[in-house]
Order: sequence, then structure tokens, then C-alpha cells
Amino acid sequence: MRALTWQGRRDVRVETVPEPAIEQPDDVIVRITSTGICGSDLHLYEILGPFLEPGDILGHESMGVVEETGPDVDALARGDRVVIPFNVSCGTCYMCTQGLQSQCETTQVHAYGSGAAFFGYTKLYGQVPGGQAEYLRVPFGNTLPIKVPDGPADDRYVFLSDVLPTAWQAVEYAAVPPGGSVTVLGLGPIGDMATRIAQHRGAGLVIGVDLVDERLERASAHGVKCLDLRRRKKDLGNAVRSLTDGRGTDSVIDAVGMEAHGNSMAKAAQWAAGLLPDALAQQFMERAGVDRLGALYAAFDLVRRGGTVSLSGVYGGAMDPLPLLRMFDKQIQFRMGQANVRRWVPDLMPLLTDEDPLGVDTFATHHLPLEEAPQAYATFAAKQHGMIKTLLRP
Repeated sequence: MRALTWQGRRDVRVETVPEPAIEQPDDVIVRITSTGICGSDLHLYEILGPFLEPGDILGHESMGVVEETGPDVDALARGDRVVIPFNVSCGTCYMCTQGLQSQCETTQVHAYGSGAAFFGYTKLYGQVPGGQAEYLRVPFGNTLPIKVPDGPADDRYVFLSDVLPTAWQAVEYAAVPPGGSVTVLGLGPIGDMATRIAQHRGAGLVIGVDLVDERLERASAHGVKCLDLRRRKKDLGNAVRSLTDGRGTDSVIDAVGMEAHGNSMAKAAQWAAGLLPDALAQQFMERAGVDRLGALYAAFDLVRRGGTVSLSGVYGGAMDPLPLLRMFDKQIQFRMGQANVRRWVPDLMPLLTDEDPLGVDTFATHHLPLEEAPQAYATFAAKQHGMIKTLLRP
């Protein structure tokens, strides 16, 4: 089969690799029909190379059709249409039953002290082959895949794999009061969808911050009050407080993470780590890594006293400094974590209707063949050609 493989920093290639096969009695094999490129994939493209090996198959936002089932699978049959959550979670352990599928005890990666395994996402999360491929082996076939109806195009459902539950959890954790206010930092796919979900759930004022014209225009078209970071970098806090009676917003969502523009020394450290031999780079990132924290520090500044900061952007530093004195003084509530995909499916599925209140049918900006994935990664990383969300078609 054809699959997108990681070969080195900024080097991904579509290659012919062996097709997956049933390995456990409850496995299913899914023929992939759509698979997304996530902002988190750019962390693999740029930063997390020390935890990858040449030939690793990327991708964790996939859906398709069941081609084969193991002998213990009775919840699915050949021909069923399914979305694959990015968490590889069993659905039956203590953590899964608590709605914490990102902490699944069956697939936790103990070698790195990590939570649940992910599809297509480094040794840190199990080195499980990903879904930017023609076929994908999916474990826990009775409890992990999300069965969806036939009929609507893949765009209606594929975002259940990551974008929708990640954005929903970001808003849930933000605890925006009814009619309240929220600032969303970063208007990439997660941030953009978070603004839509916040509005749908009754926020009175949604402020979006970014520095890419197409992202700002897209969010503005959906009723978001947008602030251009290029013009507001030095007075962003004052700009937000001027819109909220001098207080700051009730909640702030950081949808940026380690790609944040900011600390040049941290940026240089990230780049330097990528030049070290893998074993040394891993030790550096696990024990001494520091992220670029401009967005997170901004979140603590923009939130009102007693407000909530919700972190959905991925950070990877082991030694990130936090302004605890200011956080304590402002009585900030702080919630974070990888999305628990299965936890939020019952909330999201009723919204994937013909009315399409979240605009999922037109959410993707680009649809490309899998063979064009390497160029798509380069374009997405460079924030060019209005590329905000790309779906690949194997």
C-alpha cells in the first residue's frame, strides 16, 4: 500500500509499504477514505524527530470503511463506515470508563511515562502506524472506532477523529459562563473550531488572535472579534481588556502550543536539539526542554481575575517556567490535556446534521491526493496559499 512516511526533519515521503494485517482477535482493518493533516503533525515535521524513526507512518485524523474484522469483533462488519479516534484506547479500563481515554491504562506508554498511545505519533506515544495511508490496523474494534452513517461526504464526520473533540474539550475546560467572554489564541483548525463551538454554546463575546490573514478573515466571517497579533503584539492585553470593561475575558483558550511565536532563545534550543544525535536529543527534550511560551504567558495576562485558562495546544518542554506568583494572585483556574475523543462523541454527533451548525462540511480548505502529502506538509508549515485544514484522499 501507499503511505506517508517520516524520513527526517522536514522530509516526509509517500512510499510503498506492507499492508497491515489482523494481529489481535479484536482488530479491524480499515480502508482509509480521508485523513487529515493536523497542526500537531508539524511538531513531527519540525521538532520531535528524535522520537521518530525513518519509515514511521504518520497521521492520526482518519476515517474509512471496514475491510476485515478479527474473530472477536461483533460491533462492526465489513463495509461499515467508521471514524478512528486519535487516542488508541481500550474503552474498558478504569481511565476509559472515567471518560479519560487519553489516559487509557491499557495503552499507556510506560517507557516514556506517557498517557495513551496515539496513531502515527512517535515513540512517546507508542510508535503506532498512522492513518495517512491506504489502510490502517485499528485495535479494540468493538470499542474504539466510531460508526457513522452512510450518505454525507467524509467532511461531515472525519473531524470527529480529533478537531471536533479537541475543540469541544477546550471550550468545556474553559468554563465560559453563559453569555460570557473568551479569547482564543491561535486560529488554526483547533482554534477556529473552538470559536465556533464557544459561540454555539452561548458565549457572548468571542475574541480570536492570530497573525495569518486568511485565518483572521475566516474567523471574522463567523462573527469572531479578531485581533491581528502583528499589530497588537505590544498591547494585546490592553486591547482585550478594552473590550471587557477593563477586566480581561472570563476564559482564554491557548490553541497554539509549542509553535508559538515568541522566546527566541527557546526557539534556538528547539532547533539545536534537532541537530543532536537522537539519543542525546531525546535526553535533552525529556529533561531540559523549554518551549516558546509566548501564547501561554499571554493567556495568563488576558484572562480576568478568577477566570479560566484552557490549554489545548501541545507543549513538549520538561522545564517550562510558569509565572506561578501571577497565576496565584489572579486566582486563575487552569485545565489542560489531550482530548478524550470518545468522551465527547455523544455531545458532538447531534450537531453533525444537515443544518451543520459548526460548518464542518466546508471546514477543510484543501482536498488533495495522498501522493501530494509531502508538498502539503511544506505548504502548511509555511502557512501559505490559505491552507488551514487539509484532507488527504488515499
